[in-house]
Amino acid sequence: MVTPLPDDALLRARAGDPAAFSSIYRSLSPGVLGYFAGRGSDDPEALTQEVFLTVFSKLDSVSGGFQGLRTFAYSVAHARYVDEVRKRTRAPVLVGYEADGDTRLTDSAERVALGNLGVGGARGMLDQLNAEQRDVLLLRIVAELPIEQVAEILGRSAGSVKQLQRRGLLKLKEIVRPEESETP
Repeated sequence: MVTPLPDDALLRARAGDPAAFSSIYRSLSPGVLGYFAGRGSDDPEALTQEVFLTVFSKLDSVSGGFQGLRTFAYSVAHARYVDEVRKRTRAPVLVGYEADGDTRLTDSAERVALGNLGVGGARGMLDQLNAEQRDVLLLRIVAELPIEQVAEILGRSAGSVKQLQRRGLLKLKEIVRPEESETP
């Protein structure tokens, strides 16, 4: 149900009256929020806020009084929802690691390297890596930092950090199990 809006609210909002902005928001936001919630949006409240930031910044272009404003608000809402759906389809699905479901038959290079920490062999293995690979592996595996933080710390891109990590782990695998790393 739409809360009635005073006839002059749009004119007062165009003039910058904070009470008019509040009145417009109270009138239209429940419906916009319901639209996003009904469509299954990941964060309907955030999208509702985005809609009203856009609507309020473009009040001068709205015509048709309250009905025109309402139509414009839902047009913006629909566009934001479409953007969210597109973003969702392009983003990878992130799934947490479950150790019970790990079906590998041999230990990973990471597990072997960490297992050798007490033996003193890990330091020797790490010394065989280049400095960038060593820094990335220590920050990622030992410090357990996410890729974005490692990239920020090292002044590199996230993609660069991923490549250094991959190459470092492959090099460790060569060191730990040279027979597995040889190509036929």
